[in-house]
Amino acid sequence: MEHTRRFERLWTAEDVSAYLGVPVKTLYQWKWRGEGPPVRKIGRHLRYDRAALQTWLDQEAAA
Repeated sequence: MEHTRRFERLWTAEDVSAYLGVPVKTLYQWKWRGEGPPVRKIGRHLRYDRAALQTWLDQEAAA
């Protein structure tokens, strides 16, 4: 049986900005400081995995 992995679209900084209600500039500052949600840099663009973002939010809420 062949296993296929389903890939979801990665969120842009603009997507995450709207979702969290923070400016895009804040996301770039968090990346530079090593803070904030897990992020991948693809070329010069920041991309976020929705599941990793939700895990980060859950951990922040528990802290």
